[in-house]
Amino acid sequence: MVAGLERFVSPWAVFYRRSVPSEQPFREPIIHLDMDAFFVEVERLRSRELRGASVVVGGAGPRGVVASASYEARSFGIRSAMPIGRARRLCPQLIVVPPDHVEYRRVSALVFEILRRFTPHVEGLSIDEAFLDVAGMRRHFEDTPSVAEAIRQTIRSELGLPSSAGVAPNKLLAKLASQEAKPDGVRLVAADGVDGFLHPLPVRRLWGVGEATYALLERLGVRTIGDLAGVPPATLERRIGATLGRHLHQLARGVDDRPVAGGAEAKSISVEITYDVDIEGADKIEAELLRQSEQVAERLRRAGMAGRTITLKIRFGDFTTITRSRTLESSTNVGRDIYRTAFQLLQRSEVGGRPVRLIGIGLSTLEAGGAPHQLATDRPATWDDLADAISEVRERFGSEAVQPARLTRPEGD
Repeated sequence: MVAGLERFVSPWAVFYRRSVPSEQPFREPIIHLDMDAFFVEVERLRSRELRGASVVVGGAGPRGVVASASYEARSFGIRSAMPIGRARRLCPQLIVVPPDHVEYRRVSALVFEILRRFTPHVEGLSIDEAFLDVAGMRRHFEDTPSVAEAIRQTIRSELGLPSSAGVAPNKLLAKLASQEAKPDGVRLVAADGVDGFLHPLPVRRLWGVGEATYALLERLGVRTIGDLAGVPPATLERRIGATLGRHLHQLARGVDDRPVAGGAEAKSISVEITYDVDIEGADKIEAELLRQSEQVAERLRRAGMAGRTITLKIRFGDFTTITRSRTLESSTNVGRDIYRTAFQLLQRSEVGGRPVRLIGIGLSTLEAGGAPHQLATDRPATWDDLADAISEVRERFGSEAVQPARLTRPEGD
């Protein structure tokens, strides 16, 4: 073995790192790992012709928006949430790929599996980003950037996907650093270099600075985080409120005491669709409600979860949006249960003859799908058995293999 190096053996790789005393803690123990253009890069694994091209994943209809953009596309000014029509005008040669969320969730699970090989302290923020506390790796790695690089190399070698990482003393700084590291890099914010990194950044980069808050800060002459750090706390509290003022003053100094919440589970599972053409009429709206109830039920069952609180979201053609929720006596992941409750919520929504632009159904207050629960008195137990059988068929033959009869009728029947 090379002198001064120790061999770090794990189930996924072998790394050589300079030996350090185990009592030496990492000064920057937090990593924010963010997959680069995740949806696009997953599609590139399946279609080699997309590599090097300007690509977005998103809806191709007149109301479609960009969900993920390649860095080639971003060079034209294309960004997430931009209407597809505008993106095409900016880049006429743009390739638009429809999203495949089943595949993205599958690959995301593989990414998180790799992260948890390094540390159990993983807090997922979304399908493609997470915080990690890697303080426990100090016996195997010289410093946190070495851990971050090992993680990125493992994701690249096993999955073929690029990622970026921010390394810092806390979560706020790590997330800001990962944005600076993109694409495909690592950025360290050293514990003794916080002000030098943080203060030149635009104040809009801080959590809690939205449009209204930024307008108030502009009146104080605040444009950068350094400007904000120079405003007396009492002035901030007086101008933008005590709670937000204290919060932003702490962030401007790089203070963030939140721990990495390892093992946090999803808080909700939902389906939401914006329609290319507004839908009208009770039959069409109820059919869409049924379709989404089945979809969200299937997602719950695949995740091994069930939920008690059902939320219906409706957005009308004039962009007016309403939400209605109801919490059940016991949890469910059965499409018929979800539809029945969503239909009742629809009745309370006063849709009338108004055209509907968007419908969404979500379940929260989640628990393990196999957990015992009280059986509702107004539904037969056979619904659960039927749902299990349908799930097995869909698992083998695809999600369209079994559908409610109402969703298989020709238009107008």
